[in-house]
Amino acid sequence: MLFLTQKHFVTIFVEMFLTDSNGGHIFVGGDVCVSGHNSGPVFEEQPSSLIYPEGMPEGKVTLSCQARASPAAIYRWRVNGTEIAFAEDSHYTQVAGNLVINNPQNGRDGGSYQCLAINRCGTIVSRVANLKFGYLHDFPPESRSPQTVHEGAGTFLACQPPAHYPALSYRWFINEFPNFIQPEGGRWFVSQVTGNLYLANARANDTGNYFCFTTINMDISTKSIFSKAVQLTVYPNANPRKAAPNIRVRFPAETYALSGQTAQLECFAYGNPIPKIRWRKVDGILPPKVGASAEGPTLIIPELNFDDEGMYECEVYTSEGRETHQGRVSVQAQPEWLQVMSDSEVEISSELQWSCAAAGKPRPTIRWLRNGHWIVILQCDRVEVNNGRLRISNLALEDSGMYQCVAENKHGTVYSNAELRVQDATKITLAPSNADINQGENATLQCHASHDPTMDLTFTWFLNGVLLDLEEPNGHYRRLEGKETIGDLLIVNGQLSHAGTYTCTAQTVVDSAVASAKLVVRGPPGPPGGLLVTRNDDTSVELRWSHGYDNHSPIGKYVILGRSSQTHDWKRMRTDPANIEGNAESARVIDLRPWMDYEFQVIASNILGSGEPSMPSQPVRTKQAAPTVAPSGLGGGGGNRNELIITWTPMAREYQNGDGFGYILAFRKQGMPTWTVVRVPHVESSRYVYSNESLSAYCPFEVRIKAYNKKGEGPFSQIAVVHSAEEEPTVSPRRINATALTAFEIQVSWDPIQHLNINGVLRGYEIRYWRQHEREAAADRVRTAGLESMARVTGLRPNTLYHVTVLAYNSAGTGPPSPRTTVVTKKPPPNRPPGNISWKIVGSWVTVRWDHVKSMDNESAVLGYKVSDMLPPNTMKSKNSITLPLPKDSGYVVVEIRSWGDGGDGAAQEAIVSQDSGTGMMVQNSSGTSGSLCTSFLLFTSLVLIGSSGL
Repeated sequence: MLFLTQKHFVTIFVEMFLTDSNGGHIFVGGDVCVSGHNSGPVFEEQPSSLIYPEGMPEGKVTLSCQARASPAAIYRWRVNGTEIAFAEDSHYTQVAGNLVINNPQNGRDGGSYQCLAINRCGTIVSRVANLKFGYLHDFPPESRSPQTVHEGAGTFLACQPPAHYPALSYRWFINEFPNFIQPEGGRWFVSQVTGNLYLANARANDTGNYFCFTTINMDISTKSIFSKAVQLTVYPNANPRKAAPNIRVRFPAETYALSGQTAQLECFAYGNPIPKIRWRKVDGILPPKVGASAEGPTLIIPELNFDDEGMYECEVYTSEGRETHQGRVSVQAQPEWLQVMSDSEVEISSELQWSCAAAGKPRPTIRWLRNGHWIVILQCDRVEVNNGRLRISNLALEDSGMYQCVAENKHGTVYSNAELRVQDATKITLAPSNADINQGENATLQCHASHDPTMDLTFTWFLNGVLLDLEEPNGHYRRLEGKETIGDLLIVNGQLSHAGTYTCTAQTVVDSAVASAKLVVRGPPGPPGGLLVTRNDDTSVELRWSHGYDNHSPIGKYVILGRSSQTHDWKRMRTDPANIEGNAESARVIDLRPWMDYEFQVIASNILGSGEPSMPSQPVRTKQAAPTVAPSGLGGGGGNRNELIITWTPMAREYQNGDGFGYILAFRKQGMPTWTVVRVPHVESSRYVYSNESLSAYCPFEVRIKAYNKKGEGPFSQIAVVHSAEEEPTVSPRRINATALTAFEIQVSWDPIQHLNINGVLRGYEIRYWRQHEREAAADRVRTAGLESMARVTGLRPNTLYHVTVLAYNSAGTGPPSPRTTVVTKKPPPNRPPGNISWKIVGSWVTVRWDHVKSMDNESAVLGYKVSDMLPPNTMKSKNSITLPLPKDSGYVVVEIRSWGDGGDGAAQEAIVSQDSGTGMMVQNSSGTSGSLCTSFLLFTSLVLIGSSGL
């Protein structure tokens, strides 16, 4: 890598040669890390340490390494600090970023591996992955010496494991596999440190052959072996001697363990009876997480933290005595970041300072890497490295790259990565100038800038410190399209709110430059202020205000708007003077309504238009006055016998003019000279009922009304004529006649009644009808509306005698019934449709024939037939055939045939005849159809179509 200062060269060219998997070289250079487009490598996968089984044939190890980068990263690997060469005959291969070691061997491939991820923006180094080889040799083939012990005494059997890596786990079995030794209430104990088997006190049945069983666990395999037998003989003792506890397995005086891991302290004693064990923390409280192990030979402390540090004591005890043992647990920790670096993009010639801090025990040391190489003070006097702080002054372009802060102690290493980009400074080359426009005009504010060409440049604009949205559809602000270095702002249809200080910011991800200008917008005046009501009476108020901002154009006049509590819209008010000059600060509002709440606004205007209204004044109520208008909607009528009801529309709030409001009514019989006057309090009142037994029915009265309040009375309304309540008619219709039209319908007629005899307005007539065996009280009723003297009654039963009477009615009820008359409905029509329909098509015409329908004794005679084909039905008295045209558009006709007579229309039969059917016949099946007894018929069609070509 070659570093050239700007004093000698304008362009810095960096060349880098990398070795590829074939031993050749890859050239990387000539291109530049572009901010906003390129980014340095960031690890997504890093290699992990593993233990590989020694001697495994045809195996392989894969160390992962993948990084996110733009452009994509290339990878190199180091083993024990030396770069790996990927030759054709090498047992190393690289798949993407992963390193594959084929047929790993202990002496050749064991060691520390690191991955380097590289692109044009820099290089980063992965964590160290240690490849170690695990092994477990066989136990020696020689027989082991037998051991003896007296019953009641303690003893141990040594495991003496063969050479191995990593640590083993131990179990013992007796006589045959898998008869493994169990604790038996604390009498047996297998040490996981030495593998030895301990017996607190022996029993005669403990005699046997014992085997040490060891297991090794590696990342990809597990192996177990067991030793030669150790013969143990227990000599019986009829009266074993008791013995005090004697600790034979002791945990170390100083135990070191890593934070987050599990510590195990072993303690076991001989004794008779079997000693019990309990643990305690001498300088604190035993943590609850140790659980039941607090009373066993192995104290297990999971998930160690620094609170677990301290002195621990094991106590063994029986009825014969006690013994204790103490040792200290010291918690160590791998490095852990407290403060990490973050990517930085800075200007050339400026200063960079990065700090990182890590916790750990022992305390970590911190070193720095740049593009995979260690940074020392030896580099130059611009660089200062002080453990966790890196400072680089007078930054140059060649200082760009990937930096790593590395914290390490004897337990591990951690890396913090960041990318440094050194860029040219951004400068404003053409700043915006102050501008002055009228409201509605456009304005352009220029802003040009220079910047580092490897970075994206963006322009933002602020108005009085608030960011402007230049992307808003149909907004007032737009960015003028042009070169990347031009950020001119166009203000469209400038408004008063657009006036102020505009700031252009030219910005890269590293730095920014700003320039400002002021825009003056001339427009209509601002809202007047301090609007007050200084005086009020019943129809006017006086207002006072102060001048608002004239927005750089003198105020020409004022307009006053107002609204009452009964309206929501503002409207222009009449004032004195009628035209309010621009230098005025007061005016009188006239033509107001008394006793009404008002709000007012003032609007100023100049040659550029009218401004925003002032804030509304506080509500003010005009003083009270007598009513000036009469209530509207005067009318009435109806009610009960001997009543006169007068109604009107309650006065709206805006016409009441004061409190204590009510109504004064005056009424008299038409033609009489004297008025009856009554007061009706309450503004909500809308009717008055005058009762007098001397009132005759439907008698005309003249009525008028006026309003009053506590200030006086208003004018009377115009006179209205209102009638007293109606009474039921006293006469009935005469000359009632009822005629049967069909089996289900009759027609009733009568002579009309003269209006003079009905005590009111005739509303119509009521027809009552009932069958011969029914009571009149249960009669069905039909009412007519208006003065018609004839009506039809439908829905009757055929061949039935009905009684009929007619009554007149008005709003008070019905009058007396007329003399009754009787009528008998006609017999019903046949309930069978015409049968055996046939047809013949000639050209565009079809001739349809059918069999006659014969009526029974209880049915009305058949007088003819009705044929319909989507057109008004054809009525034929005696014929049983008809010729019809076939429609041109569809080529078929739907024919419906039914009989008719005095009783009405009979049941229908339907046939569909098309041009394709030629000659055909439809035969009715045995399930016939019947007509309804009401005024409508239910059609039931059962078709069997027979023709020359089918239908």
